[in-house]
Amino acid sequence: MIRENVIVARDISKTYTIDSQVLKAVDNVSFSVDQGEMASIIGHSGSGKTTLLSLIGGLTKPNSGEVLIDGQNIWSMGDGVLSEFRNRKISFIYQFASLIPTLTAIENIMLPMAFGSGSPETEDYARELLGLVALKDKENSLPAHLSGGQQRRVAIARAFINKPEIVLADEPTGDLDEETEGEVLSLFSKINKENSTTFVMVTHNNEIAAQAEKQFKMVNGVLTKLK
Repeated sequence: MIRENVIVARDISKTYTIDSQVLKAVDNVSFSVDQGEMASIIGHSGSGKTTLLSLIGGLTKPNSGEVLIDGQNIWSMGDGVLSEFRNRKISFIYQFASLIPTLTAIENIMLPMAFGSGSPETEDYARELLGLVALKDKENSLPAHLSGGQQRRVAIARAFINKPEIVLADEPTGDLDEETEGEVLSLFSKINKENSTTFVMVTHNNEIAAQAEKQFKMVNGVLTKLK
């Protein structure tokens, strides 16, 4: 099967100035990820991997270089076009659950569809996702009645409600126990294979990183391909 590049980063850099010192968070990074591929980026805290995820996801603009998604340079788009493009193609899984406290688990999962075409099919899919993250019995629970790990699983399910082409995951299993971590990674694998969804995960866990077919390491803003 011939795969096409879905994510291409070319010579992207991002610097920040802190107390008159210039910090290179991402230093002249180039890489690509193919359609339907699962890629991992491993590195310690502060290595720049979260910033890199933000750059390729269209949330943070690089100081130099370009990011292409499906052949389109996202940083040549206007803000409105980029926002629509990002919402249509990309989902993010953050280190923190960030659930809306007044919404139930299923309502939080369906939230990304609030500005789109909500339907009975969407609600059915939300329930299916709840089952896949082992929270079928928590459909009507508010976040305050869920453990931290359960909240994280709701946030993970929410990332898939709009059936994105690309999922960018920042330490997706960071506060989960070993059993739940395995269930979440199995869900990623299932959606990756069934929908040809492209995944980029950043992690500090060597075992999780090793499960990806394409693997990178980031140190002091510099990206190196491992596999």
